[in-house]
Amino acid sequence: MLLENKIAIITGAGAGIGKATAQLFAQNGAFVYAIDIKGMEWITPEICKKEKIIPINLDICDFTAVKNAIVAIKKEHGHIDVLANIAGIISYELMPMINYEFFRKMIEVNVVALVNLMTLVSRIMQRQQSGSIINMASMVGEKGAKGQLSYSATKGAVIAATKSAAKELAEYKIRVNAIAPGMVGSERFKAVLEEKFAKKIDDIPFGRLAEPEEIANVCLFLASDNSSYLTGQVIGVDGGAII
Repeated sequence: MLLENKIAIITGAGAGIGKATAQLFAQNGAFVYAIDIKGMEWITPEICKKEKIIPINLDICDFTAVKNAIVAIKKEHGHIDVLANIAGIISYELMPMINYEFFRKMIEVNVVALVNLMTLVSRIMQRQQSGSIINMASMVGEKGAKGQLSYSATKGAVIAATKSAAKELAEYKIRVNAIAPGMVGSERFKAVLEEKFAKKIDDIPFGRLAEPEEIANVCLFLASDNSSYLTGQVIGVDGGAII
């Protein structure tokens, strides 16, 4: 029970890494607020009661809705211990094919909304003098990727924001770290795998995609007190692809 009595907020909890992280956090004793813009049918009334997972349907780009949700959580529990920024959108296209309207939306979701969430939650954590913020970056944010310039740019910004926030919040004993996955076998990725990335699996030394649960395990480590002296780090979880 690594997260017993901790209050955690997880965005992008509808599927994939976010869903796996919400489930794992709850199994380890956390009271989880699972946020997603879409429905979260997997969170049944039985799960809400047994594992203490509360679904919140909102758009993280709606700053008013986000603030109201965080204020309500703080009012209910008096503290917020973990923020896992997992929500994000992705694109696959060569530079001449970049859709700039979608690129701007991706910046808003992947970067601007993430920074806003960090800012709001860190105000509460500052008064506590404790807390862990986990941001979902990507291997391509560190090394780039052909056909993913726009997405790589947003994840590079997440890495920079993580390191800057870690420096700013360290005096308040707030840890800020990022995870940089490689290719993860989520439902969303598998839908485009055969069309665009089938041959890239050969570039992964482990010879397979990561499972969402394997990324969630690293989120659990960063959320728990086992990472009490770790901040400003970008942890690659990519099966050796970045070596």
